[in-house]
Amino acid sequence: MPSRVMVVDHELYVKHDPGMMHPESPHRLEAIRQHISDLSAVAIEYLQPRPATADEIRAIHVQAHLRKVENARGQSLLFDPDTGTSPDSVDAAFMAAGGGITALQAVVEAKDQAAAFALVRPPGHHAEHDRAMGFCLLNNVAIAAKKARDEGWAKRVAIMDWDVHHGNGTQHSFEDDPSVLYVSTHRYPFYPGTGNHLESGKGAGAGTTVNIPLPGESTDGDYGCAFQDVVLPAIEAFNPDLLLISAGFDAHRHDPLGGMQVSTEAFAAMCGALQDLALRITGKGLVLFLEGGYDLDGLGSSVAACLRVLAGETAPPLAVDPRPAISKVVDSVKEAHRHSW
Repeated sequence: MPSRVMVVDHELYVKHDPGMMHPESPHRLEAIRQHISDLSAVAIEYLQPRPATADEIRAIHVQAHLRKVENARGQSLLFDPDTGTSPDSVDAAFMAAGGGITALQAVVEAKDQAAAFALVRPPGHHAEHDRAMGFCLLNNVAIAAKKARDEGWAKRVAIMDWDVHHGNGTQHSFEDDPSVLYVSTHRYPFYPGTGNHLESGKGAGAGTTVNIPLPGESTDGDYGCAFQDVVLPAIEAFNPDLLLISAGFDAHRHDPLGGMQVSTEAFAAMCGALQDLALRITGKGLVLFLEGGYDLDGLGSSVAACLRVLAGETAPPLAVDPRPAISKVVDSVKEAHRHSW
């Protein structure tokens, strides 16, 4: 059955330019837009984002970090060797954080089971409470999740992060918060060095961080096993009111940075499995936040495939054909969470 799909996009998102030859380039969003323009069978409703407020950002980031970001407005500079700005980057970052909130609020307020995809740049899941890193200035998905809790839109929020890199900033934002579940599939060991399966939350949040550290060259069948045996059961046991996705596509088999072997069809399968779960548990569609993905065709085709699934196209089934090493990882994660779900 066709479903309504909302997309957040803004011209500021292509004005963020972290530097010549940088993989997180404006061409990424341009490639996505080109692939979306070919989706004749998908009716997309575009949402106009607004900038995040200082209070919304301070709910996740400390004032000193917010001040440092604001002071970079209009400048080209480096926060770290990987994370640079151009004159419009700060405005883009505020609009990206606000765009995530726009997408989430639209899904919360929808009378139907609409889903939303926030095509935001710069990405966010590496941004810590006190610093920019890993191409990220502000943590878009964390800011949106905290907004949902603060506004009473949801009592329990789940965040699934399928980017090839571990979302250290998102994990650290909520690792002691029992009302937010963070689940991540990522290459390990790999940048940023976090995401061991034993990192499972702290204090009151013990058990609400679920890391599935996968070896390089992981395949569709490896990811399918991780989803079937860990991701979907963990989210279902948590029983969230909203399900947010940090949607990075740098695990794609053609990505120059990821070193994984995931196909476009597998991203559609993962999106479909999560959308089905969200509709069944929360009664609401997914809210996806763009993270990484640096092969332009792999990125664009994968975003388009997810949009088709969100619009009601039957998703491919999860391929569950793990290598022995993956089965060991999955067993280790399940053992680490044997008292959680």
